[in-house]
Amino acid sequence: MLDVLFAGEVFCDLVLGGIPHLPTPGTEVYADRFAVSPGGTATRAVATARLGLRTGILGVIGTDLFGEHLAARLAAEQNLDPTWLRRDPAVHTPVTVAVTQEHDRAFLTYEEKGALRPEVWEGELPAVRFLQLGIGRPLPAWAAEFRARGTRVVGGVGWDPTGQWSRELLTRLAEVDVFICNAVEATSYTRTGTVEQAVKVLADHVPDVVVTDGGNGAVAVDGATGELVRVAVPRVPAVDPTGAGDVFTAGLITGLNHDWPLTTRLRFAGLCAALSVQSLGGANSAPQWEAIDAFLERTPRIPDADLIRIRAIKP
Repeated sequence: MLDVLFAGEVFCDLVLGGIPHLPTPGTEVYADRFAVSPGGTATRAVATARLGLRTGILGVIGTDLFGEHLAARLAAEQNLDPTWLRRDPAVHTPVTVAVTQEHDRAFLTYEEKGALRPEVWEGELPAVRFLQLGIGRPLPAWAAEFRARGTRVVGGVGWDPTGQWSRELLTRLAEVDVFICNAVEATSYTRTGTVEQAVKVLADHVPDVVVTDGGNGAVAVDGATGELVRVAVPRVPAVDPTGAGDVFTAGLITGLNHDWPLTTRLRFAGLCAALSVQSLGGANSAPQWEAIDAFLERTPRIPDADLIRIRAIKP
């Protein structure tokens, strides 16, 4: 039994930080920090495994230098099962160059069609409590099969490079149980002006919806009561926001796995995301329990701190 399976595109992230500004054409800007880190779906998988959940990852990488690095890194993570990570010698491993500043970042990505999320499942489906995958394109048949077997499906979505933000995405929300996205994605797909308005529209299509809002925390609708909830995120010095949304997703799924109340899930996910921005690289900076425990110890009056300690820190 896996607690969670992440399915999607796996990247090798080359992260450059500490730049004064993004380069303009014909100029050169020097970074003062550099890291190589698993990215994309791998960020969520690493972050969740570090929180103690039995985690699997489904994706495709090459057998090139970047693929070898990713395979070794992911195999070394405790609680992360790379059984379903496919190696294809005909595919170049997807690569993203992330240029980061304190509060924002820019990306340059190379990805081939052969490295997209597999549409066909090879072999038997494992027993899984939660399945997380993107719904930016139609879901594969095996996702519906997981759901029919009792797996809760957590949907996400990424940046739309076409700028169309097709409302077709809203029709796919019926195929998932939980939907997580950021404020830009939420307002763009729903054609609304505020996060609160966007959450209400999304809640008409999916039982549980959470929208991350950067330093403003997260907004959600309680699927049981219909109540709109906003929870703040801890304020910490930021070095690199790359992957913070993925780490938030990992924390939220961890809270779902522990059956925590909605507000507790949101606070915990926000805490994990906040801790991750303090160093370079999304997966690299995903917090271990020791860092979470240390933060709770030195930060008085954090709501739900006792519940988080009792239910999750010590297995």
